[in-house]
Amino acid sequence: MPSFSIEVAGEANPLTENLLVRSLTSAASSDQNQIQTGTKQLEQWEKSPGFYRHLQSAYLDDRLPLEIRYLAIIQLKNGIDKYWRKTALNAVSKEDKEIIRSRLLDSALNETDDRLALQNALLIAKIARSEYPNDWPDALSSVANVLRSQAPPLQLARALLVLLHIVKELSTGRLQRTRQNLQAATPEILHVLGTLYATSVSSWQSHLEEATMKQSLLAIKVLRRLIIHGYEHPNRDAAVASLWQLTQQHLATFMQYQEQQNPQTVLIDKHMVQLAKLHHEMAREHPAAFALLPNSIELVRSYWALVKSYGENFGSKEAVVSAVTSARIGLDGDADEDKPTMEKLALKGLLIIRACAKMVHNPAQTFKHRTPQDKEEKSKATELIKNELLTQPFVKEVMEIIVTRFFVFRASDLREWEEEPEEWEKREEGEGEDWEFSVRSCSEKLFLDLAINYKDLLVQPLLAVFYSVATPENENILFKDSVYTAIGLAAPVVQEQLDFDAFIRQVLAVEVEKQLPGYNIIRRRAAILLGQWIAVKISDDTRPTVYEIFQHLLDKQDSLNDQVVRVTAGRQFKTICDDWEFKVDHFMPYAETTLLRLMQLIEEVELTETKMALLDSISNAVVRLEHRIAPFAERIVNMLPSLWAASGDEHLMKQAILTILARLVNALKADGLPLHMLAYPIIRGAVEPGSETQVYLLDDAMDLWADVVVQTPTPASPELLAMVRYLYPIYELGSENLRKALEITASYILLAPEYMLAADRRIELFGALAGLLGSLRPDANGLVCNLLEMVIRSAEQLGAEGGALPVISDLVKSGIVEKLLKGLKGSWTAHCTTGPNRKEPPVDGIMETDYLSIIARIILASTHGFIQITDHFASDRSFTGAKGEQITDWLLEEWFSHFENVGDPSRRKLMCLALTQLLETNRHFILVRLQSLMTVWTDVITELRDSAEETTGDSLVYSNGDQPTDGSMESPEDARRRQWTYSDAVHTANLPAFVTRHLQQAIQAAGGLEIFQQEWLVNVDQDILAAFSAMGII
Repeated sequence: MPSFSIEVAGEANPLTENLLVRSLTSAASSDQNQIQTGTKQLEQWEKSPGFYRHLQSAYLDDRLPLEIRYLAIIQLKNGIDKYWRKTALNAVSKEDKEIIRSRLLDSALNETDDRLALQNALLIAKIARSEYPNDWPDALSSVANVLRSQAPPLQLARALLVLLHIVKELSTGRLQRTRQNLQAATPEILHVLGTLYATSVSSWQSHLEEATMKQSLLAIKVLRRLIIHGYEHPNRDAAVASLWQLTQQHLATFMQYQEQQNPQTVLIDKHMVQLAKLHHEMAREHPAAFALLPNSIELVRSYWALVKSYGENFGSKEAVVSAVTSARIGLDGDADEDKPTMEKLALKGLLIIRACAKMVHNPAQTFKHRTPQDKEEKSKATELIKNELLTQPFVKEVMEIIVTRFFVFRASDLREWEEEPEEWEKREEGEGEDWEFSVRSCSEKLFLDLAINYKDLLVQPLLAVFYSVATPENENILFKDSVYTAIGLAAPVVQEQLDFDAFIRQVLAVEVEKQLPGYNIIRRRAAILLGQWIAVKISDDTRPTVYEIFQHLLDKQDSLNDQVVRVTAGRQFKTICDDWEFKVDHFMPYAETTLLRLMQLIEEVELTETKMALLDSISNAVVRLEHRIAPFAERIVNMLPSLWAASGDEHLMKQAILTILARLVNALKADGLPLHMLAYPIIRGAVEPGSETQVYLLDDAMDLWADVVVQTPTPASPELLAMVRYLYPIYELGSENLRKALEITASYILLAPEYMLAADRRIELFGALAGLLGSLRPDANGLVCNLLEMVIRSAEQLGAEGGALPVISDLVKSGIVEKLLKGLKGSWTAHCTTGPNRKEPPVDGIMETDYLSIIARIILASTHGFIQITDHFASDRSFTGAKGEQITDWLLEEWFSHFENVGDPSRRKLMCLALTQLLETNRHFILVRLQSLMTVWTDVITELRDSAEETTGDSLVYSNGDQPTDGSMESPEDARRRQWTYSDAVHTANLPAFVTRHLQQAIQAAGGLEIFQQEWLVNVDQDILAAFSAMGII
């Protein structure tokens, strides 16, 4: 029957427990409309008073269906993060908190459903982290009391679950107070829980009762966290020491159960893993305590015995040898495949040994205050580990076992190599990052630690083994691969004793050519080995052999170069290119074939991550080859569109494509112009407002855009110029995007000044820059000021004063000039204040220098334009001083005052030129400051002289002879910037001659020297006048 009910707007529904249950029912239904309605109503109520109290009531009502109760507890748990804190907006009221807390423990203890019990335990833990101990002082003790009592099995299990999650939450707290609260409660809980754990294990050891086993498993999980996070010095607590001994006994006992293959093996395995985690975490987090706890040295030796035992079956030798010799991988499993627990325990054993080595040779540094007892314990622990554990025989044995057992491939490795080559190669490549979770990767880390710290002990035995297998005649492939692995890892340690160049030429170059079953393993290892040694010690004479080996390993026509070999070589080729000693001339004979094979391999592989890695190798080659990449550029570029189309939503691949495009553009310089047409639509798609890919690709697209503009010769294409309008919205994004956008804008001004300064476009540019000026950090604000200087200079170069005046007028209309003057006026006002009433200047230091530099550029471009500005703002009272000072009065006072704070000689000369040019106005405001002007002249001209005797020298004037003659490696923008620099008045105007000319003009305008002296020079201090005259300027 159709329903004609009308859904009332959410906010019109008052919150009651019955209505809440109805909404939960709707949200938990299978009907999409009801789900949407119920969810929306719950969202609208979540800020309402009483909402979370009613949610708990719904969860507690066991008459309701399970799915409704589950949704209620999930909603309640999620709301804790948002609204439980007292400072949160719409926080849960104090009364509701008290009601919720009062019902938490009972609800947890009596919950029969495991899923609901888990969510309720997580809820309690979140609240405890927020409220224990201040607002909920008995959070831990109330649970401990349940464990003490003769509670029913269900309540005991639930109490352990709650305690586990509370301790988890408190132990992950970063605040010192949180850790201290946990440490204060730990001894009491440890006593109760330790007794419960010991009793439970004793109980189930005879008949393996599942419920009791689960109980002891929960107990050891809590104990593990309490011992590690509940004590600063666990070794000083007798209860911990006693429990520590018990865990060692239990681990040995549980191992015997495992050998008997009991029906409850899974639970026993879980117990052993928890004990191993405790032992490892103690060694890692409390190294001194680990060493000083009872029998810890014997414990490590026991783990090492387990590691050795596991190593005997790590690879099924017969299966592997059979697979290698028959050139096919069978389906034989490994002996360890059915024993994942043994692998976990062996891994923990390796981690513990590594932690012990780190304790002795690389102890963690801390800023914590250490008492004399702490120092004594650390010293005692270090000596104990060094003398009792890490003895010479032990270290030698560890190295031998690692190299001979754990560096060797397993049959399953070789099977996966053949069945899923790409996946296997990717996993092997990435295992080093997750070394704590892989036996082989952890073994590599431990081996390197020992090789570095026991160099004198291990290098000679390692080299002896290496020399015994490193001959083309030795065909023990698996052992040879493991020894080569060790030599690769130990490259920095053995480089002085091993002639690796001879090994490459006499052994490796021969072995990679061998056509025997299983030699694909050696070929893969050769690529990795060369990648490890290239930056350590390979001579220039041997490098061509290295490049030839890589060219060969990438050859698909050779059947032993399977996909794993070729992909590994392709990845390692990046390291070869990255090397500091990479010489293009040595590589060029192999470049075409190597790059072509890499490109073919990219088309062959399927995984995006693999394609990206290979593309990265080509990208690095582009950087190193620079302009010599030109013969191969077209083929590289032709590969990119299909990769782009196939990448779909894989934005990392698109970023890699943008990166290689940018590198090609930079490498080819002006010759790369045909590439730019491919780049335009990609850039446009990433930078235009509203683009879906902007958030992922903007940074890389802007790098490419900047490179394209830099490498574009004049004249620029209409397509490139049309993209200018996309820059201004990027200004609003801020951060590094703003910096890059301003740099691109500067490049555009150099590339196409006429286009950028066209009336409509410059108004748009000024509008965008006006919003930025003064609102940024000084360094970013400096980029904006630099752009404005470039605009003024460009206008002057394009049309002299007639070209500059319209631009200056638009600067005034846009509000930029007003911002400059307001900032400078504010600084002048602030500098006039002293004492307690002193004001902070709005612009100061480098920022004020930037502002004054723009004013200087305006004056040099058009003195008339500057006078128009001062006249325009003269009527504005905000630009008049408190005593009626006009703009020119306070501006020049501030300018001369700031001059001594300007450190850059180029800036000082620029300002000196501008202030001198003001003499052309023959106005009172500049002539009355002749004394300040002469001080500036004397200082700056003296600075720029090469010697005191030289009267006309100016070290900032560049001659054509200063320009570089070889422009073959120069980008088009480099040439433009050089020309821009050499045409600047700072580098073309001779300052002494400039001052002489303008001073003579001022004297003539006054009516001659006598009148000039009477009217203006008479006001100049005689010492300042004498110092200026002594320079022989006039």
